[in-house]
Amino acid sequence: MGRHSQSIVEKESSPGPDDGGGHLLEVDDLYVEFRTGEGVAKVINGVSYHLDAGETLAVLGESGSGKSVTAQAIMGILDSPPGFVTGGRILYQGKDLLKVGEAERRAVRGREISIIFQDALSALNPVFTVGWQISEALRKREGLSKKDALERAVELMELVNIPAARERLKSYPHQFSGGMRQRVMIAMALAQQPNVVIADEPTTALDVTVQAQIMDLLGELRREMNTAMILITHDLGVVADVADRIAVMYAGRIIEHADVHALYRSPAHPYTLGLLNSIPRLDDKGKTLRTIPGLPPNLTKIPSGCPFHPRCRFVRDVCRSEVPPSLDLGGRQSACHFARELLAGELEPTRKEPEL
Repeated sequence: MGRHSQSIVEKESSPGPDDGGGHLLEVDDLYVEFRTGEGVAKVINGVSYHLDAGETLAVLGESGSGKSVTAQAIMGILDSPPGFVTGGRILYQGKDLLKVGEAERRAVRGREISIIFQDALSALNPVFTVGWQISEALRKREGLSKKDALERAVELMELVNIPAARERLKSYPHQFSGGMRQRVMIAMALAQQPNVVIADEPTTALDVTVQAQIMDLLGELRREMNTAMILITHDLGVVADVADRIAVMYAGRIIEHADVHALYRSPAHPYTLGLLNSIPRLDDKGKTLRTIPGLPPNLTKIPSGCPFHPRCRFVRDVCRSEVPPSLDLGGRQSACHFARELLAGELEPTRKEPEL
């Protein structure tokens, strides 16, 4: 950490998840739909998960699964129209954010819960220096003078390991590399020492080495600041060393939720198994990568029964007709009719695996 990071790391006292009971953040049976000219897209269909202080929950799934829309609903930045929350609760320290006024929602946004967007170049304003952009929120929300806000900006840039931070205050976003721009975004997200940080695909478009550096930085900052984190990603390969738990999403539902080690060791849903099998491995050098056949469903026409059944290697008749409940498997959940058989290694494929 930078030599000026001490005042950043020592967070002011604030109510924790144990004040009043419950979790720090809880998404409870959330429903979101998008009303478009092509029909109503059921984007979020009963999503529930929770987050406690100091832990990292990875939310995993292909594009269009509902990961980012859930995050937008938490932040209160869902574009409406076309997006509408039609059911559920989002509880932060026991208070339902969906029922508070906009002024109170703004007070939570940034100060209590902040977000790191995936495209730093688009999220940063190209006509203002990074120093101005980091310090502006501190001036507006915390009433700091311009001088004090810029000093805090230097501390934050050093905290996220941006070299020559004081000199780079006057640089513009385009003068930074992709990895350094993402560090600026992380610094902005941490500016008000939030209790929860949502990292939405924070390593998109970065090369593998820089991806590893950003993930290491996020893990280090979480430990130093005891900040809870929701890590949104489509890549199981980037979460193994960072996440405590993983929630796997498909067609707007959580289809598996487990401790990270349990999920990697023995997935309890065919979709999760397919994602794990598609990770490149050194011992598969020269072989064609395994893939999950087909495409995610059109959310205006979600298939009957289990939404994954058109792509599933283990599909049975019941999968086509009945929506699987979320089964409790002893500390983990899976929305698959045959989760227990899959865990036990007793489920036989009914379709061939893609040829290698």
